[in-house]
Amino acid sequence: MSAVSLVALMGGTTVATAQESDPAPKSCDGVRLTGELPAPAPGQAVSGQITIGPDCEPELGSVRRGPASDRPARTAATATTRATTAAATTAGHQLRGWNEMYDCCNIRMTGLYTASSWDTADGRVTTAGTTATQEWNREPWDAGWSLTSQTAKDDCATDCAEVNSEAHADFAYQGVFDPTGDWYDNTHHSYVQLTADGTASCRFDVELRHTFVGWNWRYGCE
Repeated sequence: MSAVSLVALMGGTTVATAQESDPAPKSCDGVRLTGELPAPAPGQAVSGQITIGPDCEPELGSVRRGPASDRPARTAATATTRATTAAATTAGHQLRGWNEMYDCCNIRMTGLYTASSWDTADGRVTTAGTTATQEWNREPWDAGWSLTSQTAKDDCATDCAEVNSEAHADFAYQGVFDPTGDWYDNTHHSYVQLTADGTASCRFDVELRHTFVGWNWRYGCE
């Protein structure tokens, strides 16, 4: 199993964020957070978390491993089941990923979820596909977060040496914490590599226009 890396980046260097006094107290500069995880064995999960600390610097938590949990329905449903051929030596590999931002009150603000399924035979990925879904938090008075754009693609779907899938989602905020809609923006990126030997890897990024002390990014795959 490959090593796990957790990196907080801004412009290609380690983040050094600064406290913002306007327009919102405890608001911090923009940041990009990156996490890479080896896909766990079937029935297992691996996840990580990064929290924006009191000094506005990202605090990296430990990587957690354990049995796969019964995650909420908002994590993408298993990709569409496909019939396998009689020649398939291994079939039905599945992988789910999550990429979420939570606020300091443990409310999920925005999230990008993926579900991958692939079949293999004779050292090739015979068929593969990844679906992506997005979720975001709304405030009771028809305000809050909203999805502004989303894309997803696979670089190969049949008879592949390997499959590289990516999904992206951009969310904007306009509500009680910023009525202008110009301050907060979360962009999530998820990347999955599916291989012919049945293994996989997950990589996640989130770009935040501004952050808030106590925000935490949670990501993982199972």
